[in-house]
Amino acid sequence: MGKGHGVSGKTHSASQLNNYANQNNPNNSAYRANANNHSNQCNPNNSAYSSSRSNSKSK
Repeated sequence: MGKGHGVSGKTHSASQLNNYANQNNPNNSAYRANANNHSNQCNPNNSAYSSSRSNSKSK
């Protein structure tokens, strides 16, 4: 049984496999962009922080 990591070539297209690989490769700009976006959304001193939380406070 697999460990549940990654994506399967049987269920995903070549472009989907490439996108997944790019987003999980530290030497790729897509990986760094995702990491920077996550960091900005976790930083209260960044404008992305408040905008990422503006819709999550609904009751």
